[in-house]
Amino acid sequence: MDKEAIKKILPHREPMLLVDEAFCEEGLAQGSYTVRGDEFFLQGHFPDNPVVPGVILCEMMGQSACLLIDFEGDFIPYFTGMNKVKFRRVVVPGDTIEFKSRLLRRRMNVYVIECEGRVDGDLCVSGELSFFIAGDGAN
Repeated sequence: MDKEAIKKILPHREPMLLVDEAFCEEGLAQGSYTVRGDEFFLQGHFPDNPVVPGVILCEMMGQSACLLIDFEGDFIPYFTGMNKVKFRRVVVPGDTIEFKSRLLRRRMNVYVIECEGRVDGDLCVSGELSFFIAGDGAN
C-alpha cells in the first residue's frame, strides 16, 4: 500500500508519518521508509553528520507494527513499552529502512509486537513494542 492507503489506517500525519509503503498479510506487516535528508529530526542530529535518532527509529518501527492491529473506526495507538530494543547500525540520509513486524500476543486492547528494521539487509534496530489502542473501533 502507498502512503495514501496507509493514512486510511494510521492516524499519523506529516511530518510524523514515517512509513512510505507497506504490505500486510496474516500476522505479518512489512513497511519501509526512505530517509530523504530534510526531515526535522535530522536538523542538529548531528551537524555535518546527520544520523536518524534511535527514538525516531522506534517510532518508524512502531508505525509499521501498528498496521498489524485489527481495528475498525477511529483509533490511536499509544506506546506502553519498548523491550529488548537494540540499535546495531546507524541510519543516514539515502538509506531505505525495511521493517518487519509480527504479533506476539494480544490482551484486550494491548498488543505486543516483535519488530526489526534493516538497511540493505543489515539489521539496524529490533525490539518488542507494546501498544494500548484507544478509540471507538479497536477489536
